Formats: sequence, C-alpha cells, structure tokens
Amino acid sequence: MSLHIAVDNKAPVAKTVLMPGDPLRAQFIAENFLTDPVRYTEIRNMYGYTGTYKGVPVSVQGSGMGMPSMGIYSWELFAQHDVENIIRVGTAGGFTSDVGVGEIVVSLAASTDSNYQHIFDLNGSYSPSCSYKLLQKMMEAGEETGIRFTAGNTFSSDCFYEVDDDWWKKWASLGVLAVEMEAAALYMNAAYHHKNALAIMTISDHFVTGEATTAEEREKTFTSMMELALETAVKL
Repeated sequence: MSLHIAVDNKAPVAKTVLMPGDPLRAQFIAENFLTDPVRYTEIRNMYGYTGTYKGVPVSVQGSGMGMPSMGIYSWELFAQHDVENIIRVGTAGGFTSDVGVGEIVVSLAASTDSNYQHIFDLNGSYSPSCSYKLLQKMMEAGEETGIRFTAGNTFSSDCFYEVDDDWWKKWASLGVLAVEMEAAALYMNAAYHHKNALAIMTISDHFVTGEATTAEEREKTFTSMMELALETAVKL
C-alpha cells in the first residue's frame, strides 16, 4: 500500500489507468463509462476507481494540479501498484488557431520550465516524450471511432498565473500547441520506471481567441477525449 493511495483489496488498481487532474472528473468517468466501478481510494479526496470497460479492467485516478502532485500519484501507481500504462485525460490552453476550444491535443513530447528532472540527477536538459506503444494504440482507436486529434509538442508549466501576458508567444513560435501542468512529470516517471504514458488533453481555453469553458464543462462535457482514452485502454 502506498502513502497516498490506500487501495481497497476488493478493487485493486488495474494495469491501465486514466488520470484526470480533477478527482471529480475521475468520478464522472467511472460513473458514466465503467461497468461496476468501485472506489478504491479517497485519501485527500483524490478519488480512484476500478471497473471494466468493454470487459477490460480499467482504473481512473485523479492526479491533482501541477507536476509535484502528478509526480506523487503517477510514481506510486508505477512503483507500488504495478501499473503499466497511464493515460492522462486533462485540459490545456491552446496556443494556435489550428486547434480550437473543445478539440483534442495529444502530447508527443512535453517541453517544460519545471525543475522536476532534478530528482534524476541529470547533467543536461531531458526531453520527456510519450510512449510510442500507447500513441500507436490511440491512433488505431481514433481511426475506428472517428475521434480526431492533433499531436505535437506541448508545454508543461509550473505556473498557472504569469505576470507577462505575452509569455506564451515564444513557445507558440516554436510550434508548441498548448499548455498544461502535468505531462512532463508523468513522462519522466514513466521513463524512469520503464512504463508507458500518454497525455491527451481537450482545449478548455484559448490564448489566441480568448475563449474559455466553465469548470462544470471541463468536468463533464469533454467526453470524446474520455472515450478515445478508454478505447485505447482496451487495446493494451
């Protein structure tokens, strides 16, 4: 049993886990997509559930906001709960008019301003990237379901609020699609533990157009992303 995830023996964590940042999104996915979901943890209200999707065991675990929180929960899942695959299902802010609000972005690699990599004692800048195995399965799922997504570089930020309103434009100039706050830590942990990770995000607000969704919309309406992740999970 890990420090932050106390698992009910009646509902062990599955080999594949969907990880939204919001624990209420974890609850929404479990209650609306999984068969016979059982909540295995509620420590700090960071809910985790195990059920089945199309007969395949799948868990859904909240990660919280930011790389320190994602770092804790994904590390414990990989290292102490024998999880093989984590698919982040989150939200992101769009940097380009080519990807609009409500559309899906898949992170091939996660640029970051975080110092999270210091725990691995590296003498340089590490470029965390997704698992090709999971990406390949998601591409297959996208073809079968007709759910479209854009794949590319994303930015994992340590800060939600910036004092420079134009800070994002330099990242956008290098083709970065969107900003979120968790993927880089997830990818580093997966690499270190020789596991698989993929971050898929729905654009919830946009730096170019100024559009934004509500908290309730982010929790309950990004169902195409959830379905795409689950269809990927059953292929593993």
